[in-house]
Amino acid sequence: MKIIDLDDTNKSLYFCCLEDWSDEMKESGNHKECWYNQMKDKGLRVKLAADDQGNTGGMIQYIPIEFSFATGENLYFVSCIWVHGHKKGKGDFRKKGMGKMLLKAAEEDAKSLGAKGLVAWGLSIPVFMRASWFRKQGYVKVDKQGIRVLLWKKFSDDAVPPKWVETKKFRTEPSPGKVMVTSFINGHCPAMNIVHERAKRASMEFADRVEFNTINTFKKEDIVKWGMMDALFIDNKSVNMGPPPSYKKIRRIIAGRVRKLRV
Repeated sequence: MKIIDLDDTNKSLYFCCLEDWSDEMKESGNHKECWYNQMKDKGLRVKLAADDQGNTGGMIQYIPIEFSFATGENLYFVSCIWVHGHKKGKGDFRKKGMGKMLLKAAEEDAKSLGAKGLVAWGLSIPVFMRASWFRKQGYVKVDKQGIRVLLWKKFSDDAVPPKWVETKKFRTEPSPGKVMVTSFINGHCPAMNIVHERAKRASMEFADRVEFNTINTFKKEDIVKWGMMDALFIDNKSVNMGPPPSYKKIRRIIAGRVRKLRV
């Protein structure tokens, strides 16, 4: 196996998280590419992992913590590490050490850039981005919000531990006679972008009965202001985004709220 850098030959594969075979990924639009174009000159780093046959099976992206949902100084933040685990496409690359290789490569790269540590996020439940996996790689928990765990590996004794951005309760005043659909989108994650596009498409089906609002959270001040990066609210009620709810489910929720509107 080997670690390779992102270039023009593999960007399209990176933009769809290595799932070029997936029809669902086609629903995500070009948000990831737009995010990349904004971030590529702001410190974004991307590395891919390939097997001995040259098949790309893993990826990691990490950014200066200033562009993440955490606060800190002189740190890089792993927003995603992913090893392709589907039978479709090029197949299952898990259990081959790709994740460890990618994380090690990111650590060495961050050190060379002068970072005092590498920060990661994980979930306390056994799904994607497991906090327990990072702990096995020497990462230490420093903060927690619900099932989301913030971990880090410091490279310098004077490194200051990071913290999660404070979450806030979202509420907006409803427009009379309309269902309010609000989508927060950062762009870095195709799965979250799929939810945004599905909600937007479903909202359009109800014409003037639904007001769809997009709140872009690319800038850190917007993340801090709202206390979130990617989220979907229907009449101020949060919709669970993981795994991405189907278009039918989102439409069903909206339709239920539309039926309750005063005629």
